[in-house]
Parts: sequence; structure tokens; C-alpha cells
Amino acid sequence: MKTVIIYYSYSGNTRGIAQELAAKESAEIVEIKDVKRPGKLKAYSAGIIASIKGKAWPILPLGVDLAGFDKFILLAPVWANNPPPAFNAILELLPEGKDVSFKLVSASGKSNCTERLEAAVKAKGCTFNGFEDVKS
Repeated sequence: MKTVIIYYSYSGNTRGIAQELAAKESAEIVEIKDVKRPGKLKAYSAGIIASIKGKAWPILPLGVDLAGFDKFILLAPVWANNPPPAFNAILELLPEGKDVSFKLVSASGKSNCTERLEAAVKAKGCTFNGFEDVKS
């Protein structure tokens, strides 16, 4: 089973966790990058509102063919108990029939979006294979 770890990191915390996990899983690693990286004010105002609503912001092309992977491990920081808008964009790009799990990273180690992410994965015809809150 070919595994890819796809992550979004605003401050760098999630990047470090993704890199450690990629080495452990012998997985390819792909970073989600904003088309236009928001400044802190926009990230923590409009970004939080978009996160709560499950909205996506434009991201740069990933540079990898997602269809070539069987297992997806998706990592993101937590913004207002939800993943950030750039991360939400990846949910729209998931190929059908893949195995998908999530790790959301925060100082508290708590989020509130498992059901929403599971529904998004199943709507894409993928298998939801777990969710973990990770304390950074």
C-alpha cells in the first residue's frame, strides 16, 4: 500500500510532526501551500470564520498525482476547533476509493470536527480510517 502524508502548517509545528510521521511510515510527504499566504490578522480572523464553516481557500498545485497513492494521512493545525481553509481544499481533491485518516495538531490536543471530516471523506467515495487529535 503506497502512503502519502499531506499536511498544512501555518507556523511550522505541523510540518515537524508530518516529517517525523513520513519517516516512520516510509511515506511520501506533500505540503499544502496557500496561493496567497494570509498574514496573521487575516488567518486568525477571516481564516477562523472560514474554518468553522468548512470553507476552502485556494492552494497551489500539489505537484504529485494523488491517484498513485492508496493510503492518505492528512495533517493540519486546529483553528477554532477545525482545520484551516487551505487544508479544506485538499478534501475536494481526494481521489475516489482511497483510505484516509486525519491527525489534527493543537496545543490543547482537541478539535471538534471528526464527524464533518468523516462525512467529507465518505462523500468522495473514500474510506475513513481514523482521526487523531495530536497535542503539540
